Amino acid sequence: MSLILCIETSTTNCSISIGRDGQLLALKEINSKNFSHSEQLHTFIKELLNSEDISIKELSAVSISKGPGSYTGLRIGVSAAKGLAYALNIPLISVSTLLCLAKQVEITKGLIIPMLDARRMEVYSEIFDASFESKREIKAEILEETSFQIELEASEVHFIGTGVEKFQEICHHPNALFHKEKLPSAKEQYPIAKRKFDDNIFEDVAYFEPYYLKDFVSN
Repeated sequence: MSLILCIETSTTNCSISIGRDGQLLALKEINSKNFSHSEQLHTFIKELLNSEDISIKELSAVSISKGPGSYTGLRIGVSAAKGLAYALNIPLISVSTLLCLAKQVEITKGLIIPMLDARRMEVYSEIFDASFESKREIKAEILEETSFQIELEASEVHFIGTGVEKFQEICHHPNALFHKEKLPSAKEQYPIAKRKFDDNIFEDVAYFEPYYLKDFVSN
């Protein structure tokens, strides 16, 4: 039996889920523009476990969204996940934030490009095909009118995430489809974490760090 707690804090969405043996049991999340993770995260975990009548000592593993994303959000989530994994002596699993975001779009052809807002006209993005295979590595890039033109000329492209709104303002290609107001969620994280658990793909609790992609820059 596997019981996995999943934590997502890479954006303004504080999201927690728990799943057992391939089935998502419960999800709790709140999107606060003020980044409420430090106040909400541990309360959410306790409430979610209580709602399912699960003791924290029953957990088989803890999974964390590893980034890219908000520096502060990632740091809070990873610290919590590492603390739980260490205290409970259970495996730590990390899952790509952009893959979780891409999983919110189901297509049979074309591409999915999850993009998270960085600063000004910059985004963190990756390119996936309809089978969620990565076709291009994660990049921090400045959006321009010509961004993703090769992909757009070849097929429909679904853009999703917090960077969508600013790209939609400058991209008018007929093959561009925009999924607005979508955030990474622990809901999509669980199935990925379950596969990693089954394959024994774990992180070193002592040395694991979030995938920030860029150095921290204060506002």
